[in-house]
Amino acid sequence: MGSMLRRCANWDYRQRAIYMVTLTVEGRRPLLGTLVGGEAAATIAPSSAGELVAACWREIPERFPGVTLMESQLMPDHFHGILFVREPQKKALGAIVGAFKSHSTSLFLHAARGEIHAARGMAQDEAVLCPAARGGGAGEPRPPALWSPGFQDTILFHKGQLAAMRAYVLDNPRRLAVKRAHPDLFRIVRDLPCAGARFAAIGNHFLLDYPVKRQVQCSRSATPEALDEQEAELLAAARHGAVLVSPCISPGEKRIARAALAASLPLIVLLENGFPPFYKPPKTYFEACAAGRLLMLAPWPHHSDKRPITREQCLALNSFAKAIAGEGEPCTPKTT
Repeated sequence: MGSMLRRCANWDYRQRAIYMVTLTVEGRRPLLGTLVGGEAAATIAPSSAGELVAACWREIPERFPGVTLMESQLMPDHFHGILFVREPQKKALGAIVGAFKSHSTSLFLHAARGEIHAARGMAQDEAVLCPAARGGGAGEPRPPALWSPGFQDTILFHKGQLAAMRAYVLDNPRRLAVKRAHPDLFRIVRDLPCAGARFAAIGNHFLLDYPVKRQVQCSRSATPEALDEQEAELLAAARHGAVLVSPCISPGEKRIARAALAASLPLIVLLENGFPPFYKPPKTYFEACAAGRLLMLAPWPHHSDKRPITREQCLALNSFAKAIAGEGEPCTPKTT
């Protein structure tokens, strides 16, 4: 139960550090609560299962001295928590999270079995004595599992990460409200035809229909003055109705994309990596998606490898950007 979905190589998870952990409900069922309120005042009303989970989370410092809880957020189908391991622990982070998962699961299953027997008109004390109440009786409904295997962790090494993660955790209800208000802008389309190829896509597909689109391609050897001039020219074009199309490979391309997003200008971004299930755009991309100003396109499937982009992929992404902007034909690489 304490296995990791993502783990930092060569890191001793017993060490002093601040960790953010994310756990998902088995099958992504909305067992932990309900979204209430609109985008401006969204919050999660916890279910009885959510209240059990929150109570178990609050008990972690009692079971593991030297661990302090910082922020947490129940969501209908997952849970975020930030904890500070102030003192080195005898057991690794996986044991701490595993104990939390085991405890909350035990309480959840006990409550769920009680509800099953109550629904069948059985008293709680009869349910405890009945073998079927322990999940072993023939035909006895089994309560669903609570958590998916493992959990995801992020170690907050760098200055500013804690503040950013706290803001992200607490902003989760609003983000969910935004996604539900604009479902088409956050739905992953796996086979969108475009520029002679097919892409996974998230965002506003109508940006592809804009009559004027401009490719963003910046040489790594460009002088600061040349880059300033190129940025000013492209942003001016976007302010006059053009959509910028960028693979965001070189520092200059990334800089212009950031400037376009900051100025609330429309942008199509080509990505080397595809989208995993339940993908959430990062903060700046999320807000641009919600406003209909962003389209993310990925020509290749998602991978979890930490591998550098290849020269062939760079050429292909630039070729796709050029074709989408109406300035050329795409060239698809032989390998991905």
